[in-house]
Amino acid sequence: MTNLSTNEAWEKIIEKYDIINKIKDEGQFKILSKQIKEFREPRLMSKWDSSESLPSVFEKNKINILPDSRSSYVLSDFQLYEKLPDMTEHVGKMKKIQVPEFETIDVNNITSESNAINLLVISNILDDFLSVENNVQTFNGRMGTGEFNFHVNTRRGRGSVFVKNAQCEIDGGFENDESVVIMEAKNVVNPDFHIRQLYYPYRLWKKRVKKPIRLVFSVYSNMIFRLFEYEFESLEDFSSINLVREKNYSLQDTDISREELLEIYYKTLVKTDDNMNHSNVPFIQADSFDRVISLLEQLHENSMSMDEVAELMQFQNRQSDYYFNAGKYLGLFEKIKDQNKGLIVMRLTRLGENVYKLNYKDRQLKLLELILEHRIFHDLFIDVYNNNKLPPRSLVKEKMRSYNVCNEPQIDRRSSSVLGWLKWILSLPKV
Repeated sequence: MTNLSTNEAWEKIIEKYDIINKIKDEGQFKILSKQIKEFREPRLMSKWDSSESLPSVFEKNKINILPDSRSSYVLSDFQLYEKLPDMTEHVGKMKKIQVPEFETIDVNNITSESNAINLLVISNILDDFLSVENNVQTFNGRMGTGEFNFHVNTRRGRGSVFVKNAQCEIDGGFENDESVVIMEAKNVVNPDFHIRQLYYPYRLWKKRVKKPIRLVFSVYSNMIFRLFEYEFESLEDFSSINLVREKNYSLQDTDISREELLEIYYKTLVKTDDNMNHSNVPFIQADSFDRVISLLEQLHENSMSMDEVAELMQFQNRQSDYYFNAGKYLGLFEKIKDQNKGLIVMRLTRLGENVYKLNYKDRQLKLLELILEHRIFHDLFIDVYNNNKLPPRSLVKEKMRSYNVCNEPQIDRRSSSVLGWLKWILSLPKV
């Protein structure tokens, strides 16, 4: 194997086996793990839980990949991702959960998916969401899928795949008096998820149990649980996924008033106008402020290289850089040389650690303060506050030009990030 990036390795594989033309002519292309391994480790070349992490050569050619055994994969123009709904319920209106007091459970420090699942169970959130009591965890981990056929949507129509003992991993498996529950849990915020994460375990357990199977996708970040229940309308149709219900739960006081936002605004002094000729921090190019918070939580546990951040957060490497710079822009993240790893790693600054340790309400208000230390946000805040809606993009661009925050070709793209952060601010107060 050579020292290639995932994208570079796939470019060479696609060229060597003429994969794009084979897919056009035959609908799909089957590739063995050993063929991938000539260029890079297969496990690093085939698992992208969010569409945003797909290598650019896949995006360019509109192709995707599915495992069909322990030693092979199938490539086609598959449509494999399901968008997660936007969170429309205000955090202040979410059901608040009182977590029982255990010395070994710290709701301010839930950084692993297994701990998040433990919290779901002991707090009775899972029981409430499913409207069924006594959900007992009975299985999890890596398993073989067994054999099954399925249909799947492609960009040109429909495709078929036969799976024979591929590997699937189940974060949490539960049983109650009425059903078996399969859970996929995430501790990072992504815009979508790979349907395979629910479909392969579903097909495996459908043959093993008589009870109905319920499928739950859980996202825990920033002290909030988002739970989604899905179903497949047709057993043999991968693309027949359907959202049944969703519900959100908060673990702490989330009531933030408009007056509290205004108080932060008046007491916050502007520290920079972000003029690119004077600033050593690039202007933001990270649209989701929730993902900045999600990365803050993950970096509390461990410092990480940019590649590790990309893998954990399901970013492409360039996005890792964008989100690092977003955290650096607020004084939360920094890079250092890790002598043990021999790599440059990303970690939290002292300020970042202090922000992480705050409870929900104080954390959001502190993050608002850090944002308002930048003149463009300080200026735009009042417009957002008074009108209770986002400003026009033209006004954002005008401010960006006025303060010379980036080059002209970057203004349109980066104005999306400014609007994304203002949208997060707008979501804070309970109305």
